[in-house]
Amino acid sequence: MRILYRGPLSSCNYDCPYCPFAKRRDTAAQLRADRVALERFVAWVGENPDGYAQLGVLFTPWGEGLTRTWYQRALVALSTMSHVDRVAIQTNLASRLGWLADADRSRVALWATYHPGQVGEDRFLRQCSTLDDLGVRYSVGVVGLPEHLDAARRLRAALDPGVYLWVNAAEGHQYSADEERVWTELDPLFGFSARPHESAGHECRAGESVISVAGDGTVRRCHFVPTPLGNLYDGSYRAALAARGCENASCDCHIGYVHLKRLPLYDIFRNGVLERIPERPLWGVPQVWAAG
Repeated sequence: MRILYRGPLSSCNYDCPYCPFAKRRDTAAQLRADRVALERFVAWVGENPDGYAQLGVLFTPWGEGLTRTWYQRALVALSTMSHVDRVAIQTNLASRLGWLADADRSRVALWATYHPGQVGEDRFLRQCSTLDDLGVRYSVGVVGLPEHLDAARRLRAALDPGVYLWVNAAEGHQYSADEERVWTELDPLFGFSARPHESAGHECRAGESVISVAGDGTVRRCHFVPTPLGNLYDGSYRAALAARGCENASCDCHIGYVHLKRLPLYDIFRNGVLERIPERPLWGVPQVWAAG
């Protein structure tokens, strides 16, 4: 079972103009509620009351989680549980990283996003070098806006060739053939992000072997299908786990469409699905996958 956990945290230290959660501040009470909810979730994983042989966890907070110590503690704790084969988080890498030395670095991974204009290129690359020194697996990505192209090219040149650089299509941006070609030179999988995927009626692993969990334990198929399946903490969700077609007309976010069975992305990412790390390095190889 793979779990995408998103608690109530929505504060972020960046003010990216393309993000609705930029510079949002949580109150002390909201932060306390987020910490309590996360600690409850970590305890549930540790107890493993539903007897999963293996669990994978990806934290997808609206805000930036790693600036909060309870997310750091959660990643360390989960990485040391024998039945957790992977724990990862989406992050802007703004926090200190030394705490990762206490984690099982064969199981913990980071899905990092570089935001030009929010952090200096040198500082971000130093953070990547720290991860390299610690032996922590990570992917790095950018939002595919025209003004980010030069920064993305410099980032690609500076990163180890084995680090996957992904590019997310900017919301609402229509890419010309030339623009798509340019971004695909950096990310051979960009075609999957460049346009929505028809999903209505198509089978998806979401709701079968992948679930979305909210801070109160509400379980849904994924973040983008609002219908609840039940609750994690009373086990009521388990009766609803089944292969089924998607309820939505289309899917345009990687954490959703990566689980569509008709796409080849599980074959590409294998054990790196949660942290968005392909099984084999893609940099420098031609695009060979149909992204329809």
